[in-house]
Amino acid sequence: MIMNAPILFGLLALMLFLLSWWLVVKGTRKLRSESVAGRLGRQVNVRRTPGRIEKIMIKSGFDTGSVGLLWPSVTFAGCLLGVYALAGGLGALMVGGALLLVVRVFLGVRLRRRIRKMVMQLPAFLDHIVRSLKAGRTLPDAFELAISAAPNPLKAALGRSQRFIERGVSLEEAMGDMAAIYNIKELHLLAMAVRVNQKYGGNALEMLGNLIGIIHERDKAGRHLKAMTGETRVSALVLGILPVSLAAYVFISSPDFFMELWQDPSGKFILLISFMFQLLGSLLLWRMLRSI
Repeated sequence: MIMNAPILFGLLALMLFLLSWWLVVKGTRKLRSESVAGRLGRQVNVRRTPGRIEKIMIKSGFDTGSVGLLWPSVTFAGCLLGVYALAGGLGALMVGGALLLVVRVFLGVRLRRRIRKMVMQLPAFLDHIVRSLKAGRTLPDAFELAISAAPNPLKAALGRSQRFIERGVSLEEAMGDMAAIYNIKELHLLAMAVRVNQKYGGNALEMLGNLIGIIHERDKAGRHLKAMTGETRVSALVLGILPVSLAAYVFISSPDFFMELWQDPSGKFILLISFMFQLLGSLLLWRMLRSI
């Protein structure tokens, strides 16, 4: 461990240097864009296309700023360096892969829950816009009032569009940006309805009313499909759990049998192939369940 100490501190110093350089570059770009906007004194395009990781963070409801990403990155790197000092490179690689897998699963579960809640809250949001339009307000004003009254997580997601509108971006572009980030069909329909209304005019009340009906019909069809495929889901769950449970039972009841297989070259090959096929089958079943 003493021999690994210089390497450990060197990697830590390199990590901190790269992180500080990234923060300086990001801050400089932000100041430059704000300076240009201030000198022009007119409407500028303040939208910025987020990267893939930033999109996942935005959709999951986490802060994508420098401070928001700083401590998770430092914690992750510190854990890897600590494991590297204690268990070497292979241990750090395994722990790093496990941590990334846990983070990916956590973000995926959180993202699906947020999207499900947003879709459920969308009809009430659109109904609020319809009532504001009937009261004589314009479409942008109706959107602003509906956003302020919307519950989370829909309000937090629409906050990005609201900030764009306050900076001079049109309602059409702001809603298109939100639909592109979250990639929800209902939001794409809403963005298309706003774009058609802003470009070609038309009855916004009728358009939004039809959109509310479409969302309700899609939700009803989704619930019906989930009820029809309940048996398929249970069968897939049993097929995925049964081999693992059987292998665990055999290992607990007869550990010598597994050890003899593991110590034999051909037995080890059979066990590894079986594990790979089980992993592949579980992945395929999981993908199938997500598609229905």
